[in-house]
Amino acid sequence: MSDSTTTPPTALFAKVFLDHPATVNESYFGHMRFAFAFAFWLFVAACAAFIHALIPALCETTASRILTRLHNRIMTRH
Repeated sequence: MSDSTTTPPTALFAKVFLDHPATVNESYFGHMRFAFAFAFWLFVAACAAFIHALIPALCETTASRILTRLHNRIMTRH
């Protein structure tokens, strides 16, 4: 006998891997590419902010420019 509250494996797969990318009209791999690129630029911004913290004359606006660009990209995406 099966438990009626158990989620079928295909529905669980869709919930975990496909549902969210579909909300932004992307495939799983398209969403992965976007998220990896976003993470890369966040890392670059974090490195620039770290450098700026150590030497204030360097990377004065780098992190804020990257974050502004990422914010604009997210806002035009939805």
